[in-house]
Amino acid sequence: MTCPALPDGFDFTDPDVLHHRVPFPEFAELRRTEPVRWIPQSPNLAGFGDEGYWAVTRHADVKYVSTHPELFSSTLNTAIIRFNEHMERDAIDAQRLILLNMDPPEHTRVRQIVQRGFTPRAIRALEGNLRGRAGRIVETALANAGPGGSFDFVTEVACELPLQAIAELIGIPQEDRAKIFDWSNKMIAYDDPEYAITEEVGQESATEILAYAMNMSADRKQCPAKDIVTTLVAAEDEGNLGSDEFGFFVLMLAVAGNETTRNAITHGMHAFLTHADQWDLYKRERPATAAEEIVRWATPVVSFQRTATQDTELGGKQIRKGDRVGIFYSSANNDPEVFDSPEVFDITRDPNPHLGFGGGGPHFCLGKSLATLEIDLIFNAIADAMPGLRLAGDPRRLRSAWINGVKELQVSAG
Repeated sequence: MTCPALPDGFDFTDPDVLHHRVPFPEFAELRRTEPVRWIPQSPNLAGFGDEGYWAVTRHADVKYVSTHPELFSSTLNTAIIRFNEHMERDAIDAQRLILLNMDPPEHTRVRQIVQRGFTPRAIRALEGNLRGRAGRIVETALANAGPGGSFDFVTEVACELPLQAIAELIGIPQEDRAKIFDWSNKMIAYDDPEYAITEEVGQESATEILAYAMNMSADRKQCPAKDIVTTLVAAEDEGNLGSDEFGFFVLMLAVAGNETTRNAITHGMHAFLTHADQWDLYKRERPATAAEEIVRWATPVVSFQRTATQDTELGGKQIRKGDRVGIFYSSANNDPEVFDSPEVFDITRDPNPHLGFGGGGPHFCLGKSLATLEIDLIFNAIADAMPGLRLAGDPRRLRSAWINGVKELQVSAG
């Protein structure tokens, strides 16, 4: 195995990297030469007080880590691969209460409760309502468009359906969705200087979401209603979530169900408008495989992490107990050992065993069905109402250590 030719000090979690691009050439180099590689970091750079992490870049290895929680823990250091040097350890440990950062058996208990809200029946019940909402979102964007029919696709279209779907799912009044949008943005934007968001502001926003959700929970316990909140917090004899547990569930939804789907939709629109043949194909045939390819192409979460619970071997490397292990979904979703021509955006790709919803195992995305439904509905609405949509500017990317985010995408329907 040859030594990978990476620039000295290259770190896949450096926010300046994702601010400009997803590092596909560097991922390809590691997959070819050293698919499990130690990436050194200065102590406390990422908030963990250690000296780095293992970068896992092959599809098979990412899947192995994801499906062996007994070897690779989400709880010990959480699933977030990089905070910053100002993050206090107590603040990191507090995030263990979020489902994303739990290990079995506690994870199993909480997930069995919250998945009641994501049954096929529950998602089907939302479809008609969300279809109507998707159409109205696109119509409103057109009505509010500026000169030449131009508008920001992120704020006018991509963010709206995920927010409205979450509000619909858990009973948040639609007029409050702007609050959730603002709070969730502040929670993840601390690496982007444009937002001037500090860790403290991010934590305050998380506290706002927690308080909002816990108040909802308390209300339903006193006055049950026919909604998902009541199902999760006031169920009898089936186990239920405490108010704090429900608060952390909503906190997770604000990112996992909002930021990720919004960015998948944005990247998907950009992909369509830079691959005219695929946009023409979509408008003509509306293939059912499109949503999965959009998620593979976008991979909104570039990476999560796990922490080794014992000494083990992975990809020919000795992983020590306590080492952090970064699982890079963006690399796995472009692994040529799994995908034919992964660099090609192909909405008819089938099969499509991407890891954009996680690598399987206990943390496979709870809201996968809802996310793919939202993607299908919004692109159907766009294709119907704005078939001639075109780019009016390059995407402006989020500066982040682990999210493949777009802050602005100017388009024109004129």
